[in-house]
Amino acid sequence: MENRVGSSFHKEAGIALARVVAFEGVSANRMDEMSREMQDGERPEGLPATEVIVLHDPEAETSLAIVFFESEEDYKQGDAVLSAMPTGDTPGRRTSVTKYNVAVRMKP
Repeated sequence: MENRVGSSFHKEAGIALARVVAFEGVSANRMDEMSREMQDGERPEGLPATEVIVLHDPEAETSLAIVFFESEEDYKQGDAVLSAMPTGDTPGRRTSVTKYNVAVRMKP
């Protein structure tokens, strides 16, 4: 479906899943450090993610990490890899982990 500004909305083929993790106690300095580590480092071994998005609210010192997977099997493997990571490798204190179906994605 085409909207007024020309972007297209579409349902992804297959069942894409997202692992959404909320963190608190995420300072701007820690987010800068994590950003550098993610850009310079390698993907954790065994992580079959297709995309990672990290959102940060520096005033509230909260963060959301959204990790996308193509299948239930990939999600389960990714969840195991990410859950086993040392807490020092995360942005802050993890407050929740939620699994979502990716219903719609919009790309310009």
